[in-house]
Amino acid sequence: MADARVNPVVPRGSTAARPFDVNVNPENAGWAHSGLRVVQLPVGGRVKFVTAGDEMLVLPLAGGCDVACDDERLTLTGRRSVFSRVTDFAYLPCGAEVTLRAPNGGRFALPAARAGRRLPFRYGPAEDVPVELRGAGSASRQVNNFCTPESFEADALIAVEVLTPGGNWSSYPPHKHDEQSDDESRLEEIYYFEVAPSPSGRPGCGYQRVYGHPDRPIDVCAEVRSGDVVLIPYGWHGPSMAAPGYDLYYLNVMAGPGERRWLIRDDPAHDWVRGAWAVQRIDPRLPLTTARERRRT
Repeated sequence: MADARVNPVVPRGSTAARPFDVNVNPENAGWAHSGLRVVQLPVGGRVKFVTAGDEMLVLPLAGGCDVACDDERLTLTGRRSVFSRVTDFAYLPCGAEVTLRAPNGGRFALPAARAGRRLPFRYGPAEDVPVELRGAGSASRQVNNFCTPESFEADALIAVEVLTPGGNWSSYPPHKHDEQSDDESRLEEIYYFEVAPSPSGRPGCGYQRVYGHPDRPIDVCAEVRSGDVVLIPYGWHGPSMAAPGYDLYYLNVMAGPGERRWLIRDDPAHDWVRGAWAVQRIDPRLPLTTARERRRT
């Protein structure tokens, strides 16, 4: 796995390539498997693209859309925001011509992975997305396992959403997946962030930590805001920190060269933390979202 060509911290707009606000691919990331695009569409807007050698998902972040894939079509209900609902989504096979149309506008993520098999175009219902509550106490978080090996068939792509209540840490204990073994997968990972605004509408921020090995250094402790991306080519990553008062969302996109498995190894210096959760409760604010749209407050 090559070291990333772009800085691991990718500020909002720094990889933009019209019409995409985020455009991370193996070529500009300096690796071989994982990618992500994000597109913002106006009312009635549309975007056309080809998947080429990638399998992809259409994941609504805000709004719904109609998806045309070659000669097939489906409609995604979507959601008001990533903090209001677990969304439905669509799977796009490699070698397809795709058009997204958003009658009411919206923002859409397109997680991607280089694929070796062409699987069928499919709909992923929100009601079928497993919602998992992980950790305990101030390490409590929600994971929407919408495209894991156990929940949805794909050739190489793994993708999940994580929601962390304000003041909590997630992606913790720090862990890695950069070696291929019986108990660890080699996976390139993308973190795409959104932060819930304050009650008055002011933007918030979170923080992300990444650190490497003596022979493969990487050192990130960065403030992240909505639309920012952090690349994890290798190394220990975590915690992802939600500032008090600001719920944190991130989309994880992963793929690698081996069998489609998601196996991690905790940093041995901090793996004892998991044992401490046995006597702590899960944060009562969780789950932050379900398949039912949360009413405005």
